[in-house]
Amino acid sequence: MTPELKFTTFEEIDEIYSTLNKTFRSGKTKPIAFRKVQILQLGYLLQDNLERFKEALAIDLGRPPLEASFLELDSTISDCKIAYDRVDKWARTEKAPFNIKFAAFRPVIRKEPKGVVLSISPFNYPVWLALGPVIGAIAAGNCVVLKPSELCPAISGLIAELIPKYLDNDVIRVVLGAVPETSKLMEYQWGHILYTGSGRVAKIIGVAAAKTLSPISLELGGKSPVVIDAKCDFKIAARRILWGKCANAGQTCVAPDYVLVPRSSEDAFVKALKDAHDEFYPSGATTTPDLSRIISLAHFHRLKNLLDNTSGTIAFGGQTDESQKFIAPTVVKGIKDGDSLMSDELFGPILPIMPVDDVDEAIAYINAHDHPLALYCFSPDAAFKNKVFDNTQSGSAVANDVMVHCATDGLPFGGVGPSGSGYHTRGFTFDMFTHLRASLDSPGWIDNILGARFPPYTVSFDDLYPSALPSP
Repeated sequence: MTPELKFTTFEEIDEIYSTLNKTFRSGKTKPIAFRKVQILQLGYLLQDNLERFKEALAIDLGRPPLEASFLELDSTISDCKIAYDRVDKWARTEKAPFNIKFAAFRPVIRKEPKGVVLSISPFNYPVWLALGPVIGAIAAGNCVVLKPSELCPAISGLIAELIPKYLDNDVIRVVLGAVPETSKLMEYQWGHILYTGSGRVAKIIGVAAAKTLSPISLELGGKSPVVIDAKCDFKIAARRILWGKCANAGQTCVAPDYVLVPRSSEDAFVKALKDAHDEFYPSGATTTPDLSRIISLAHFHRLKNLLDNTSGTIAFGGQTDESQKFIAPTVVKGIKDGDSLMSDELFGPILPIMPVDDVDEAIAYINAHDHPLALYCFSPDAAFKNKVFDNTQSGSAVANDVMVHCATDGLPFGGVGPSGSGYHTRGFTFDMFTHLRASLDSPGWIDNILGARFPPYTVSFDDLYPSALPSP
């Protein structure tokens, strides 16, 4: 049974904002030791309650337990460990590059928290995309307001219950609600805002943030394409692409959205996808316990309507069950530009296959549309991969796999243009919520060298600072 959320009142939101600002101004979050305790507590919050989180993910998304572990729970605990181990290094004041003219000033870059920050997280990865940014924000020394999605009440309610039990309630608070509560939050000025969700809502969030001059990062999505080289291993490509399309029922912002395949290879590649499907779900997609469900009836009907109106041919799949919010993994071949399935990001287990004459046509199609959050290319040929990546724009460029870059330590996660702005995950989340504060300390004796800067001016600037550029 889906639980009901008790939404945060406007009065409570006012109190939360006031309390967190007082905490930040007190300097409580500045010591690294304090930050590490909070990060560790967040890790224990997850570790102590793994079964409860798996149950909640099953309620909200029909998420299989193994998928719940490796897609979100394990990776979020790992992010806690990474932040705990590295926050001392991340927060360390950096010396500016040596320059003989300015060395006496001892210029440095101080890593300072931005203040009270806001993270608005989505329904599709309601643990990792909610708590992952919190880890980075706390590591950076901020106070945090987390607004989780109202579409996943079991997970959002569980997070709201556990955070006050494990973390300092004067440092991090959860606001539960929908549009009115989010609108109320957007009335305040924030040190930074991270919004993860749709481009449509991002425009509203961006306008509201501009009114208070609150800096903002957007993690959106778009239609992430897959470009297939006829020379690639179809079996490997099909297994990896179908996994990416079916994990979490396709409700992943970097899921492969559609495939661009050489026209002469379309049938062979569709067959490889069907073979992978039968391997993954030997008893059939409608009876397997290994597929998640669509988050809501509204999203279910949106996807079904797109599928009902396609001009392509359903190669396999297509089964739907409204009562279960279930859509079977579905491959639709013979897709042309302008098809219903190409109108917007699908965010479901439907994979359109668009045949093209060559890689140039594939690149032209990608470039004629919004820059995607991810672009995938399957090929053994370095020249082919470089041609695709060098002539397109996307948040990430991944060869011969899908989605795994999000979990790869050391890589930033973010979009470009309509697919988002800014970067996060692990150290990049710390950077997002950190102000790089320029600082120097000018000694008194420096005026013996730079005294000519004071009026009355008796020498030319060129005499003081001869050009450092080489002669032509």
